Amino acid sequence: MGQLSGLRVGDLAYMAPELALVISAILLSILDLFMPAKQKRTLLGWLTVVALAVSAALVIPRLGTDAPISLLNQSYRLDDFANLIKLVLLTGTGLVVFMSLGSVDREEILHEGEFYYLFLPAVLGGMIMASSADLITLYVGLETLSITTYIMVGIRKKHHLANEGAFKYLIQGGISSAVILYGMSFLYGMTGTTNLLEIRTALDSTAAAESFGPILYLSFFLLLAGFGFKVAAAPFHTWAPDAYQGAATPVTAFLAVVSKAAAFAVTFRVLIYVYYDLLAGSTDMPLGHDAFLAVSGLAAAAMIIGNTMALRQADLKRLMAYSGIANAGYLLVPIATGYSMVHHSTFEELLFYLIAYLFMNIGAFAMIMLVERSSGGTALKGLAGLYYRAPWSAAAMVLIILSLAGIPVTGGFFGKIFIMFGAVANHQYWLAAVMILTSVISFYYYFGLVRQMFMRRDEEETVLRPAAPLVITLWLCAAAGVLMGFFPHLLIEGISQIFSFTTDFWSA
Repeated sequence: MGQLSGLRVGDLAYMAPELALVISAILLSILDLFMPAKQKRTLLGWLTVVALAVSAALVIPRLGTDAPISLLNQSYRLDDFANLIKLVLLTGTGLVVFMSLGSVDREEILHEGEFYYLFLPAVLGGMIMASSADLITLYVGLETLSITTYIMVGIRKKHHLANEGAFKYLIQGGISSAVILYGMSFLYGMTGTTNLLEIRTALDSTAAAESFGPILYLSFFLLLAGFGFKVAAAPFHTWAPDAYQGAATPVTAFLAVVSKAAAFAVTFRVLIYVYYDLLAGSTDMPLGHDAFLAVSGLAAAAMIIGNTMALRQADLKRLMAYSGIANAGYLLVPIATGYSMVHHSTFEELLFYLIAYLFMNIGAFAMIMLVERSSGGTALKGLAGLYYRAPWSAAAMVLIILSLAGIPVTGGFFGKIFIMFGAVANHQYWLAAVMILTSVISFYYYFGLVRQMFMRRDEEETVLRPAAPLVITLWLCAAAGVLMGFFPHLLIEGISQIFSFTTDFWSA
């Protein structure tokens, strides 16, 4: 692997995607000061989309490179694991910003320019998390993302639900960050280093693992609890419904998709890279299997609590919050089952479902924005008679709901199937059974949305006039879900050809 101990001027090219976002955020914040209000409302939004597209274009050529690159004394790692996650983050953020163009409530969001370009440092934090190979770098990325999203959730200053959600998110987010930092401190205390490679090497011996046994488990469970909050997995989910409901809908979509994807990336890298072989793969440590059994329990709890609590929701954003909690459980299953000689496609399964989840949720939030603009709220009854008011948008929403529910042949269906087969291959039959049972439960509330659209009438017959970017985003997401269902092998094989555990994960 190419190793660059320091960061020289010539090495900045390796960080071009991140630098593009930094430079764009600075320039847009300056433009915001001098541009007339009417012009900057849309122009800054479009420039934000362009900045995200440029960053993604700089990531794509690095896919499938022969050897990972390490910068800053191996604290920042540029490998295909990070590159694939970065594309997911940038795509999700780009769609969120694009669908908000012309659809932002200007009476609630007074500083619309800030609303748009704050997405740039937020996704930058997620990209830093994806490439982090050091605990300090990881924490910097985590806090960059977290602090920015605290501001974004509370940007609707006159909205009491936004204030309440932002306060809960800030307090619980600060506690979870402290828990993560506490877990990291134990890793540093055991090994004397913050570098993940050096930590793994120092602990990769029976003598070291046995001598640090209790502290090793303590660090694992502290990190699991902290990461559980970041991915909004039950029982660490209590902030999500209020934050999702109070935030502006594009911000909610960002939290549900991009922030969660970044958190899963760092959870996967830390738990699998540092702990899996040491704990779950060791026969010398009696508590080893129990450590990753806790991840399985967290996944099962998220699936059960998320789906059952969604049954009683009358607000669309709260319903999607609990749906996201359930999906966090599905995404935790590949981390819980890990990898083995008979099953080594853990990351492929995680990423496939993460991509399907991206399109499903952003499409759903696009529809919520459409309903919000017509009814003035996000109540479930706002969907009533949607088929009669906007038949084509209702048709696109049906395709998205089919994917969310995991109905063949959609991206959501194959994403769940791949994860379930992985659990079975690693003999986690009970976890696969929980996936099936909770997916069946989800049919009730997902198809409740269809019932509202087709079998209920809107008394006022409100005419919908959505902005073009909103409709385009809705249909892009619907089409992507269908294409992933018809051609799942193309995406899963493409990921397999780009990513390799040996090259991109284990190599020094």
